[in-house]
Amino acid sequence: MKLKTFFIKLINLYQKTLSLDTGFLKQIGIIKRPICVFYPTCSEYTKEAINKYGILKGIKLSFLRIIRCHPWQKNHIDILQ
Repeated sequence: MKLKTFFIKLINLYQKTLSLDTGFLKQIGIIKRPICVFYPTCSEYTKEAINKYGILKGIKLSFLRIIRCHPWQKNHIDILQ
């Protein structure tokens, strides 16, 4: 298995289980509204970045995005270019 595929599968597992926007708590209805201020969510953004730029640059871009996340952040769309 390629390392890129491993990271994508790991992110998919996170999204299905632990993610507050798409995971278990959202699926059973405990969390009703979106938590993430970005679109797409950080995990989806990470998958796109890894697919487009590779593992190292993809993780770097994701890390830079995550440190911009805070309660005062306005909702906005963040697209890879």
